[in-house]
Amino acid sequence: MIGRLRGELAAKQAPHLLLDVGGVGYEIEAPLSTIFSLPEIGQKVTLLTHLIVREDAHVLYGFSNETERTLFRNLLKVNGVGAKMALTILSGMSADEFARCVEFEDVAALVKLPGIGKKTAERLIIEMRDRLAKLSAFSVSGSGTQSVTADQPASANADAVSALVALGYKPQDASRMVKSVEQQDMDSEALIRAALQGAAKK
Repeated sequence: MIGRLRGELAAKQAPHLLLDVGGVGYEIEAPLSTIFSLPEIGQKVTLLTHLIVREDAHVLYGFSNETERTLFRNLLKVNGVGAKMALTILSGMSADEFARCVEFEDVAALVKLPGIGKKTAERLIIEMRDRLAKLSAFSVSGSGTQSVTADQPASANADAVSALVALGYKPQDASRMVKSVEQQDMDSEALIRAALQGAAKK
């Protein structure tokens, strides 16, 4: 099992990362919460990882802190929840917010995430309640998002739409979400944040 990687951030296009570790490039999938916390391309970064071995591929998932990785691993234990849905949950709300949804049985908030229907939301609440109670901390580390090199607007919009599609939104919905929040000089990460926040408020 690969539990941690430290290397140079070679590329990032949500939800995918490329980490250069001693000349070896590791392709990693990560939730938006982790991607937003990363430094600029070329900087050193340490990620906690979880490896999933499938018949057709070995897939590495990366996280900025133990809270996110622990939540990811517990979500995988829920019947009907795979890695893609777990990443969607971590990208759409913080660990604290998810814990509150479970505690207060907030089905409405969970079904706003792409790919999660009412039955899945109810199952998440039931099966995660005991697991969350056993975890000592559900607070994402307070490291702020660091600045990244600004994209050209067209590229930023396309990257934001691609990231939302990768999270499970339909292309037309992702495009509409981005267009509804876009402002001049917003980079792709700012667009994704604003689009997700806008969807959560509806």
